Amino acid sequence: MTTFLDVERSLTGRRWTGPDPAGERIAEGLAQAAGLPLPVARILAARGVTPEDAPGHLDPCLRDLLPDPLRLRDMGLAAERLVAALTSGERIAVFADYDVDGGASAALILCWLRAQGRDATLYVPDRIDEGYGPNAPAIDRLAQNHTLIVCVDCGTLSHEALAVARGRADVVVLDHHQGGETLPPVLAVVNPNRADEDGALGHLCAAGVVFLTLVQANRVLRAQGAPEPDLIPLLDLVALATVADVAPLVGVNRAFVRQGLAIMARRARPGLVALSDVARLDSAPSAFHLGFLLGPRINAGGRVGRADLGARCLSSTDPSEAGALALELDALNRERRAIEGMVREAALAQAEARDDPVLSWAAGEDWHPGVVGIVAARLKEATGRPSVVIGVSGGVGKGSARSVPGVDLGRAIQRLEAEGLITRGGGHAMAAGLTVEPAMIPAAMARLSELVAGAVQGEGGDALRISGLLDARAATLDMIEALDRAGPFGAGAPAPRFALSGQIIERADTMGESHLRLRTRSPGLAPLDAVAWGAMQGPLGPALLAARGRRLHLAGKLELSVWGGRQRVRLRLDDAAEAP
Repeated sequence: MTTFLDVERSLTGRRWTGPDPAGERIAEGLAQAAGLPLPVARILAARGVTPEDAPGHLDPCLRDLLPDPLRLRDMGLAAERLVAALTSGERIAVFADYDVDGGASAALILCWLRAQGRDATLYVPDRIDEGYGPNAPAIDRLAQNHTLIVCVDCGTLSHEALAVARGRADVVVLDHHQGGETLPPVLAVVNPNRADEDGALGHLCAAGVVFLTLVQANRVLRAQGAPEPDLIPLLDLVALATVADVAPLVGVNRAFVRQGLAIMARRARPGLVALSDVARLDSAPSAFHLGFLLGPRINAGGRVGRADLGARCLSSTDPSEAGALALELDALNRERRAIEGMVREAALAQAEARDDPVLSWAAGEDWHPGVVGIVAARLKEATGRPSVVIGVSGGVGKGSARSVPGVDLGRAIQRLEAEGLITRGGGHAMAAGLTVEPAMIPAAMARLSELVAGAVQGEGGDALRISGLLDARAATLDMIEALDRAGPFGAGAPAPRFALSGQIIERADTMGESHLRLRTRSPGLAPLDAVAWGAMQGPLGPALLAARGRRLHLAGKLELSVWGGRQRVRLRLDDAAEAP
């Protein structure tokens, strides 16, 4: 891959790589054929979009991209059973995971039922006391007074726990986590990542699976001559879960998020309105806002508070209740950040001392299990490698893992369980969880490093991918509007990262404890504001503070900044390098 701007080692120690000449020629041809600005054409060319497909890609239509729900195994059974429980007045329980995807999935079903005058019991397990997924005592209690239990974002690997309901309540699993060789003894398991699926819809998060289930359930209602709820207003929940669960923004997921963001901008869902207000979101929502402002607050309930707060907030129809729940989640998020900061510092120190070139991992006594996942994500961001963080308490290690593109960490962790190195593990390609005996941690991590080594090396190590060079004069509101047409951006569809060459650092100031605010300028041009989130937690921040008055190459993403009702272009800085 071509070195970009001759940057072999940036201020964060990374080599910059960019498009090769052949890729540039394709992008230039696409720009000419489709009448697109070159930066937009580069994005589409990198995705393999042809001039003929460009209009549809820039305007993804849910009607065109929505797959037939019946492509998924057990979908017919699941939808028919849900409708039967609805029409016959049965008691329904929704058992949900405690993260954003689980909460949004539960809210989808609750909202669908309430639109038809019904409700359901919501059950979200406590992360510390019960752990992830269905457990036998909880399923036993639910089966005593419910005839249908719907497990969302969990259940595919919960054979023993779900067997407890057999003969007393039907269980339907709506999930997306990787399955094993056998399925639990339940009525239906709808999961695009079952071993016997073809994987064509494996990019769906659980909320996407639930949405398809409701599409099929509406078909059943229609065939019966019954009224069916409008599903389009529910797309804000699907968009939120898709982004927060780091599902790749390809295929129907692009349409889910694009249309869901438009629904969210209407501010019709009390829970999302309240969360947006406490997060001080004063502009139209974007995928970035879902992942970095709303998602962490919803997750905070499951991490350090009451596990059901997120699902309750998302499904609330009462603005007052939603406002109170959002305030509670915001306070828990502040508490989570404080706990995370302490664990993150220790985990980074461990990983740096260990210096494994393939896998970053750390383990500590009494590290809060509610923050190991987000610390693993921070560790991955800091090192550019798959990362695992394990908290040990009561003689048990519980950890979370976060991966990089091209490395299927969920599959590798399932392999550890099969080999007897961990007691439990699973997840999906980009995120997974595990339970391990403390004495086995070094051996398990050594084996995990071996399993992912080839894929990590194939991804190019610590290289930073640059989409192309951008003249500072092109950093305009019109350019942001043009780039947005190629969005939404996220996993599997990264936002374009531009390099601006030879920028003079006019000002650099800290913002809060860990962020940096900058003002840069090209000779003879107006200044450009920039922000470097979390820069003071690594080498980038101190290096930028020391670079006032110097010329640097900057790498980052253009974004819209709204302050006092005014819109301005800002560079969200990812890296910088010395300019000759």
